[in-house]
Amino acid sequence: MALLRSPAHLFMLLLAALSAGLLLLPPAGFTPLQLQTLVIVILTLGLLVTNVLPGYMIALLFFLACILLDVAPPADVFSGFYSGALWLIVAGMVIGMAIKSTGLGGRLAALLGRHLEHSYAWLVGGLMLTCTLLGFIMPSSIGRAVMMVPIALALADRCGFEPGSRGRTGLAMAVAFGCHVPTFAILPSNIPNMVLIGAADTIHDLHFSYTEYLLLHFPILGILKAVLISLLIIRLFPAQPTAPVAVSTPGGTADTGSTPEQLRLGVILLGALGFWLTDSLHGVSPAWVGLAAACILLLPRVGLVDSARFSAGMDFTMLLFLAGILGLGRIVSGTGLGSVLAGYLEHWLPLAPGQDFVNFVSLSLMSFVAALFTTLPGVPAVMTPMAQDLAVQTGFTLETVLMTQVIGFSTILFPYQSGPLLVGMQLAKEPLHHLLRITVPLTLITLLVLLPLDYLWWMLLGRFAAAG
Repeated sequence: MALLRSPAHLFMLLLAALSAGLLLLPPAGFTPLQLQTLVIVILTLGLLVTNVLPGYMIALLFFLACILLDVAPPADVFSGFYSGALWLIVAGMVIGMAIKSTGLGGRLAALLGRHLEHSYAWLVGGLMLTCTLLGFIMPSSIGRAVMMVPIALALADRCGFEPGSRGRTGLAMAVAFGCHVPTFAILPSNIPNMVLIGAADTIHDLHFSYTEYLLLHFPILGILKAVLISLLIIRLFPAQPTAPVAVSTPGGTADTGSTPEQLRLGVILLGALGFWLTDSLHGVSPAWVGLAAACILLLPRVGLVDSARFSAGMDFTMLLFLAGILGLGRIVSGTGLGSVLAGYLEHWLPLAPGQDFVNFVSLSLMSFVAALFTTLPGVPAVMTPMAQDLAVQTGFTLETVLMTQVIGFSTILFPYQSGPLLVGMQLAKEPLHHLLRITVPLTLITLLVLLPLDYLWWMLLGRFAAAG
């Protein structure tokens, strides 16, 4: 009876029954391997959504199920552990430790706070604006979170927001969302954008213009969505900053100037930022740039993070959780399950030439639903090969069909879909369930308001006339 009184446990019971039904009465079009993978995915996503188990436990069960049922080789199951995203998080933890221990976070927070700390709305909006603008110069959303979360936490301390307070949570979410969601509208700033570019080039020999992409997406998915997120944070996590406290050095004395440790850390961070900004020239992944910076910070007698602080600050349970999320997307793509699910959606949706609005909404929803199963970077990997067929069915140009993916994979309903959101909140040591208070209403607003506005904007730009 206690099980039935818990909505989360009841939901998992229903998912278990659904999974058993799929195995007993397999739907057409699925291979046995894909059907087993689908059941694992359904149960894993159910656990992630209901949060009935800790995240690291869900990841371990996912690994175990995949290995015991042999749905994929170990290299795919554990692919999250050698993903650049995971190692960028490790680097971010080390950088965050150094920023905190040297007092550099407090100094940067003081500089930023002079313009923002007189009002909570200015704090949230200013952080959102700063993180969004970073998307134009820094190519990795996780990298931006790594840089900004320690500064936001120092700003929260400066404004009197204690751990667990609504104000501290609000500032953490302003950075987590600001570093990720509005920057989907900036071409090279997020991993799904880059996967889309690469897949379109490889499969369709199609190249996107940076300016055209920005004009098409940034007014609605960038500016307007950033404003909406800020308003939601201010409304749902209200707070009032107190008088700013004096910034202190790690030793507790008043801050009278930059210390040698802060200057050394500043040089290392500027060097890393320089490599991040020029990744298109040297081709080194932002993850390995961050890892190199972390190694320098960990060097004995040279770095700024000693072994005791490193051992105490590393959260291995969070790394396990993220590795599981990354592995989930890889398996859905590798087994072909994502393509089968997308094919079902293609046949269910009312696609027909001449019905521009219906086609636009259907394609956007198709990518949105695909993101629930494949996570965000998996959407372009699954959807791009189908784009030519979808263009024939809708009468849209191939480029227009591909661009609707951006609307889908930039609409995040559940936190597990987005590595950067998870990373930002984990680095801030904030509970992940707070994200749902923003993602759920934001998804509803996007589907009911922003999607029609986007259609009108695309129509104004002649996007559908060009398809004719």
